[in-house]
Amino acid sequence: MAWLAAGEGYEIALVEGRVAARSVTGRAAGRQLKTLPKALKDHPEVDRLRRLAEWLDRHADTCVAQVDAWMVSSLPVPTELLARVWPDEAWQSALRDLAVVGDDPDEVGFLRDATADGELKVVNLDGETVRLSPRTVTLPHPVLLPDLEDVREFAAELGIEQRVEQIHRATWIKPAGLAGTATEVRDYAGGVFPHRFGLAARATSLGYRVSGGYATCKVRDAGPGRAAEAAVWIGEPYYEDETTTGSLTWHDEEGRSVRLTEVGPVAWSEGMRMAAALYAGREIKEGGDA
Repeated sequence: MAWLAAGEGYEIALVEGRVAARSVTGRAAGRQLKTLPKALKDHPEVDRLRRLAEWLDRHADTCVAQVDAWMVSSLPVPTELLARVWPDEAWQSALRDLAVVGDDPDEVGFLRDATADGELKVVNLDGETVRLSPRTVTLPHPVLLPDLEDVREFAAELGIEQRVEQIHRATWIKPAGLAGTATEVRDYAGGVFPHRFGLAARATSLGYRVSGGYATCKVRDAGPGRAAEAAVWIGEPYYEDETTTGSLTWHDEEGRSVRLTEVGPVAWSEGMRMAAALYAGREIKEGGDA
């Protein structure tokens, strides 16, 4: 970002997300200062840049959240849309190096560029940079990627770093032999928290929605009618005493309970991921009463 005049003898700019200043006079002219001079702390231009930095942070978070939502939705994303948002640094940071799938479901590549004419440049699993022009792409959830461990090893060799957790996202595979009438999982039930507020705050900080007595996340597996909402019981609202995590369940778009045998692979993995993340914050007792 360009340096802007601010007060007598100083210029300011956003540098790595914070307001920085440099002197334009004397022996230190042109050199960035370690701290913001007192004379600039209440300057209108400094305040404007601070508000811009806050907006940019919120925008970057929004881009990451949207890309994450595309990944867990299993819905196709128009290539033209990726090309339009790519010049935006926040969008590019969220999208770069994500695994994408175009017209051939067996061809996975890491996204490196999106041109104005709707062409994608990806590095395929053979290490070759190829150009794709599909009408839409999907950002596959890792539980859907064949040979996920091989993909992870190859990504490590390439030095792939993803802003949106995808290939290194924790995954859970639905076990075989589930009872046909079962509707809940209790693997992560019973996690004790001193009060319900702390558990609800943990859910919110992890990006989950709190509604009534539940922490929830919406997921969509591929195919029509595969939208589901995973829910973990966290206690009655405004309950101030000790609370525990409850069972994990899934519901369809009409609010009806979904049998475990009917839960899709992405919904299962994301529901278990939420339940495990909440449970991990439980109170762990030490000593003889542990």
